[in-house]
Amino acid sequence: MKHFTTAEWIDLVNQVASTSQRKAMQEHLESGCKRCTETVELWQKVRNMAAAEASNQPPADSVRVAKASFATSGWVAKPKKGRVLIELLFDSFLQPALAGSRSAAMGMRQMLYRADPYQVDIQIEAKPEGHRLIVTGQLLDVSRPDVVGSETQVTLSNRRGAIVHTMTNQFGEFRGEIENSGDLELSFPRPAEKPIVISLRNALDQLPGGKS
Repeated sequence: MKHFTTAEWIDLVNQVASTSQRKAMQEHLESGCKRCTETVELWQKVRNMAAAEASNQPPADSVRVAKASFATSGWVAKPKKGRVLIELLFDSFLQPALAGSRSAAMGMRQMLYRADPYQVDIQIEAKPEGHRLIVTGQLLDVSRPDVVGSETQVTLSNRRGAIVHTMTNQFGEFRGEIENSGDLELSFPRPAEKPIVISLRNALDQLPGGKS
């Protein structure tokens, strides 16, 4: 009597065996093969347990307790002092443009960054009449939603010697104009920490004259 392999029985249980294969295997089981019947029953139990486990979610209060325990025991990973994670949250060039608006927006790129504890809204515009960039934005302290990043010095650098310093206003807004060298960097200080530096070199892609 020909016995089927374990892998073939697993395919049968997972319903991925071919029609002819299923028919032959069913006939084999009906012939009374005890060994193969036990194999099928075993893998059916495994499959049922896996399906039940996928829908099993621990209570929310238990999850909170576990997270709190790890946090207080020092198991939570801490970023190295002086380093900050910079995350791109939004890029207008990665969003589908509305019909008829693409051509008008190609000279401007808007991005939203998260650099704890700040959220930075940046807009870059290439001036059509020359090799210059206009950079505007807003600085918000997300750790204190009621406080904007006012009176904060923002520095623009094209990394070719040109540096522009500007201050945020009472709304956390800033504006600067700088010569386009094909590279761009924005930085601003953090209290008692190293400054946050955001490289905008790749953001100049697709802007008219964005990279020299």
